[in-house]
Amino acid sequence: MRFSEAHLIVDHFDEPELDFCHDQRSHHPKDGLYLYGPHDGPRKPREVRIGVVGTSVGIGYFRSWSRRLLSGIPVPPPGPTEKKDRLHLADFAGLEETFGVTFDPDRLRALTVEFDAIERATRVQNMHEAVDAVARIYTERVHKFRRNEEGSIDVWIFVVPEIVYERCRPESRRTGLTLVAGKTPKKQRARSPQSFLFMDERFDPRIEDVFDDIPDFRRHIKATLLSIAPSQILRESTLEPTAFTNNAGYPKRTTQDPATVAWNIATGLYYKTQDRPPWRLSNVREGVCYIGMVYKNLPNNRDNHVCCAAQMFLSEGDGVVFRGANGPWKTGEYEYHLNAHVAEELLGTVIEAYRDLHSELPKELFIHGQASFNDEEWNAFCRAAPKGTNVVGVRIRPTGGDAKLFRAGDYPVIRGTALNLDEKNAYLWTSGYVPQLDTYIGPETPNPLMVTILRSKHRQPEMRTVLSDIMGLTKINYNSCNFNDGLPVTVRFAKMVGDILVMGSAREGGPQPFKFYI
Repeated sequence: MRFSEAHLIVDHFDEPELDFCHDQRSHHPKDGLYLYGPHDGPRKPREVRIGVVGTSVGIGYFRSWSRRLLSGIPVPPPGPTEKKDRLHLADFAGLEETFGVTFDPDRLRALTVEFDAIERATRVQNMHEAVDAVARIYTERVHKFRRNEEGSIDVWIFVVPEIVYERCRPESRRTGLTLVAGKTPKKQRARSPQSFLFMDERFDPRIEDVFDDIPDFRRHIKATLLSIAPSQILRESTLEPTAFTNNAGYPKRTTQDPATVAWNIATGLYYKTQDRPPWRLSNVREGVCYIGMVYKNLPNNRDNHVCCAAQMFLSEGDGVVFRGANGPWKTGEYEYHLNAHVAEELLGTVIEAYRDLHSELPKELFIHGQASFNDEEWNAFCRAAPKGTNVVGVRIRPTGGDAKLFRAGDYPVIRGTALNLDEKNAYLWTSGYVPQLDTYIGPETPNPLMVTILRSKHRQPEMRTVLSDIMGLTKINYNSCNFNDGLPVTVRFAKMVGDILVMGSAREGGPQPFKFYI
């Protein structure tokens, strides 16, 4: 049967493979790590130097959980409504057996903070001041340790009680709490006008530094630790969920099964303490560099200026974050554009870093983002790139149901399916049914990404090449040990990186490894 309208091409991409130890490959990080070990991992067990900051109870939870992490944690038996074979779950064999690293839970650098001090700080009436006070309780213990103690720490673990999670986030309401007066008015959200400050010579303007930040405990910690070491924040209820129960005796919070929690935390622990990530993409084209653009509004900035940055990711999977200049880059609700000077300088810094790492220039440079490029910034990007380097701008946006694809059977569309609209536009399903796992991990019919090749300096690459790259970049999230993500790493963590870069303590400094931000 012939249709009068043009037909659309449906394509499919095989699941990208990952490299592990002994030149072995696997589609699933858990399988590869369990069978072969990390790619370029240690030849013999390596001791990881961990510092832990928490209440005495929280540190006790971490020590107890660490012993389980070292010995191994099995997947719990299936529930009455679950399948017998749950291929997306896997027993955790133990930290040393899986990753080749270890530590002694009894010899951790444990820094204790007082729960009562945290509880009092969370009650300060001004939200910005309260969150800053709670964060300082933790970070000042780290600063004191670094002043007085010898020896370095590979990663700092911050174990926080539930009141920190409940009361120290931007969306926290603190309803029903008896609040206490601090140094700033309860409803103040920004710095006072300078003319007002000059009226009182006794006023210390440094008090209002808290209004340069978003009232978010996690962002405070990450921003402060950027100049120190990678960090990880863990809730006490993650480590010991059975200690937090409701009146019926059930855990107040639903968490992942203990084996999955172990896989995720152990992966992050390895990534943040070792020189190389635990796995890398196989069959990556040589000389290709991927950049994810980051834009974030500066908090309480009267000129509505925006922070910009670039995340560079290489074939090894690891990344580096480069800060650009702050400025009036927001031109629409979802549009951001740099001026020529800033665009050329930012991309030039990225290319120079690539040359330092590889002793050669990139052949292709893909810029991923959720905004478009105007002529001024695009021409600046092209000038910054060497003559032989092709620069390609790709917009990647999640969709909200404007396109659905259905297939026969019990499960939705297969992950890796693409619907080509034309030579520049395509839908790509990075989520969907995974045959290797015999399941679809998701609550509803999966939505695709909308991928658009916006511009290219030289010859436009084939859409199939662009989509294949994006599929691979959904598998290098080292903050967990999942089969895949729904977004490529170039886009997945852009908001998280931006959230940290706009914090007052993080607004200066040069390039930093990506591991410091997650």
